[in-house]
Amino acid sequence: MLAAVLILVFTFFVVFFVPNFNTEPEEEVPDTRKTPQIKKLWGLAQTAMRERKPMKAEKALLTILKFDEKNAAAYNRLGILYAKEKHFKEAVECFEIAQSLDNNASSLHNVGLIYLETGKYEKAAMAFSQAIEIEGDQPGRYIAYAKALEKLGERNKAIEALETAYSLNPSAVVLRHLLEIYENSEDAENAQLTRERIEKLQAAKAASEKTKTKRRIIKRTVKAPRQPAAQKPTAPRATKVQRPARVAKTVRPTKPLSKKRKII
Repeated sequence: MLAAVLILVFTFFVVFFVPNFNTEPEEEVPDTRKTPQIKKLWGLAQTAMRERKPMKAEKALLTILKFDEKNAAAYNRLGILYAKEKHFKEAVECFEIAQSLDNNASSLHNVGLIYLETGKYEKAAMAFSQAIEIEGDQPGRYIAYAKALEKLGERNKAIEALETAYSLNPSAVVLRHLLEIYENSEDAENAQLTRERIEKLQAAKAASEKTKTKRRIIKRTVKAPRQPAAQKPTAPRATKVQRPARVAKTVRPTKPLSKKRKII
């Protein structure tokens, strides 16, 4: 009885959780990345990741790779999934495969983040550096690169990377990373200068927001020019029905004069 229950449980697991791979070899793998089936699988994977159902997401992504084994995006997404589950070894493998298929900055950046998380700072710095060479207009890459450099003790390079990030996106977030480096190195002078930069940036941002608010209020209060009121169509005056003129009475012929009396 117990053996039958175990067999039933195993069958259920295989059917619903293990990807159903076709064991028959294929002569040619068509480009199915844009087929409705692949789009559906992408939707399932994204929904499962949002709902924190890693097994369903993994199954959908592996099924995509069954149809298109050179789909770099699927490998990259699978690497993100494994990284979230702390399976760093598998995540790195997926990112490296994605990068070999499509030499893009995202895969290299993701690999660098895992190396940074696991304490492999030299590999992290190298991955971030390569990502910057491919796509150097993203401030987030320089911030991550600066973190790796700081861990390696290369303070000046880390500061240079953060200043580049600030030039791309002048934000208080970048300056706070810079302030942290100065504070950790006990550089009081530059730390104070950075605090002043943060205050100045925040004041400018507040003034900009205030100006925008004023403009919105002015727009609402300014009345639109009044359109001339449409004149109501005046109803035509009812013309008096003219009564027909009275018909003159026909003059009746007067009675004939009495016959003249005969003169005697």
